[in-house]
Amino acid sequence: MIDMISQGRLVSGFVRGGGQEQLATGVNPAYNRERFEEAHALIVKAWTEPGPFRWEGTHYQHRVVNPWAMPLQKPYPRVWIPGVLSRETVVWAAKQRYPYICLNTSVEATKQIWQTYDAAAAEVGYTPGPENRGYLIRMHVSDTEEKAVKNARQFMWMMGEFTGLAHPVWSSPSGYFSPSQRRNFVQFATGRAKSPRGNPTFEEQLDTTQIIAGTPDQVIPKLRHLMEETRPGIMAFWGNDGSVSPEDTRTCIRLLGQEVMPAVREIGKTLGLNGPFDIDAPVSLAYSKDLRQPAAAAQ
Repeated sequence: MIDMISQGRLVSGFVRGGGQEQLATGVNPAYNRERFEEAHALIVKAWTEPGPFRWEGTHYQHRVVNPWAMPLQKPYPRVWIPGVLSRETVVWAAKQRYPYICLNTSVEATKQIWQTYDAAAAEVGYTPGPENRGYLIRMHVSDTEEKAVKNARQFMWMMGEFTGLAHPVWSSPSGYFSPSQRRNFVQFATGRAKSPRGNPTFEEQLDTTQIIAGTPDQVIPKLRHLMEETRPGIMAFWGNDGSVSPEDTRTCIRLLGQEVMPAVREIGKTLGLNGPFDIDAPVSLAYSKDLRQPAAAAQ
């Protein structure tokens, strides 16, 4: 329905899910990836086959699946895959030709992710570009640097500075990590190594541009540097979190929309960072504004 109402503009994000969600729903973390991939297959089939059909999978069983509204985009709405450090997810996204969105990874880690993505893409016969690459940056913009930095510190609640959310017992329960990462986690859980996810301080993340804070004039050069180094065709902003006031939240949104985002678009043009919507049309059939008469097919 959202795809139809928006005239074929829906972009869906498929998230594998954090360890906390496995424990909260009583699901065995060891089957997390299997469940994710099967859920994806089921959703794609529901998007592309009118039904009714029956689904008897390993983790999901539905006697009747009968979609009554099909997406406007063909073969189905765009899918973008966000993630942090799972190599398996990067490889899976590349083989599906889905853009991968790096969630605030460091510049060096991001470059390693693109190497993994490019190698997996080559195996299935294509060369990815900026349209396959995305980056999410935590960034708070305000009219003063002092206020921006103060509000940006609220991003740290997600990393456990204000809560126990990032404790390994909750964020990475036994079985959640892939075999390639499991040894590192075991070493960490037993006190013999650092967290595989890292635990940088707020100040360290400001220094490495994993968090950006300041006035528009201060953040735009930092964004340019980030875009030059990671070359994403998709740039996403996480502007507020924690206990930021409604007034400061509105200020951040206003400055992002009026000053930062237009500058980022121009930077992207100068760097040749084409996004997915620059490469191909979002739908195979466009409709006129009143949604009653079909228009020319999108090119």
